Amino acid sequence: MTIRKVLLAFDGSPSSIAASEFAIELARQYAAELRVLAVVRPPDFSEDVETEAWIERSERHLHNVMQPVKANAAKASVNCITEVAVGHPSEQIVRHAERHGVDHIVVGHRGHTLFERFLIGSVARQVIAYADCAVTVVRVRRKP
Repeated sequence: MTIRKVLLAFDGSPSSIAASEFAIELARQYAAELRVLAVVRPPDFSEDVETEAWIERSERHLHNVMQPVKANAAKASVNCITEVAVGHPSEQIVRHAERHGVDHIVVGHRGHTLFERFLIGSVARQVIAYADCAVTVVRVRRKP
């Protein structure tokens, strides 16, 4: 299997930082392009927030949070493109992968407790269920 494009779903969490290390190494090994996508989830309608201002602040924050990933990719001689999308995370990740012909998606795993693992029906599971390409879920190892 040839990997030409890798998509990293990134939110700045410890699991996505671990996923970024894996994605950079995967892209380096295959001389593939690395696309890093962060997704701003708009606030619910019930929240009393100025939506546009909140989204703009979130986009700026995510662009800043992605800078170390871009720097680490450059150190590994990996071509890295970063982007921030707005919407439901798993939907935006799958759409981005389809739109850009991604061969492999890398996401972080969030849940640590049994209850959190049960709730992971969220992003990682939905990406696995709907992506048309390979998906790797990276876990952060807990200390014994």
